[in-house]
Amino acid sequence: MDKLLEFGRRAMFYARVLSGYEERRIRSYRLQLEKHLQQAQERKVALRKIPEKAILSEVRRMVEEMQNLNKKLEETEAAIEEYFKPIDKEAEIIVKMQLDGEEKTMREMMAAMQRQALVEKAEAERLANTQHLNLKERSNTKDDPQDAESTTSQNHAQMR
Repeated sequence: MDKLLEFGRRAMFYARVLSGYEERRIRSYRLQLEKHLQQAQERKVALRKIPEKAILSEVRRMVEEMQNLNKKLEETEAAIEEYFKPIDKEAEIIVKMQLDGEEKTMREMMAAMQRQALVEKAEAERLANTQHLNLKERSNTKDDPQDAESTTSQNHAQMR
């Protein structure tokens, strides 16, 4: 009986193959497998994109936070500058006053140095004139012209 059943199975298989049923079933199964594989691939790609999307959204959120922080910093800097403007103006006035004072002192020192130089120059001229007069008196009293020249050169050396 088993042989009969086996023969019947084979006969049915041949009938299906000859009629194209088995081929359609195999194609259908293959298409079903391909479809299943394609869906699995799509799910795999989608699962890979989920972390990327999460990372991108996290990066966007961090960028927005940094931009907000930069805005707050700029606002704070502007507020600090506004707060210190009067102090800066006062400091600028004080510095200007100090520079004016230093400039005035420098001018006074220059004037004093010029006066001192004029006094020293006048003193040197007066001293030179007195020595010159002394030499003339000596030269009038002495008839030796070489002695007068040596005395004049000695006086000039002392002045220097």
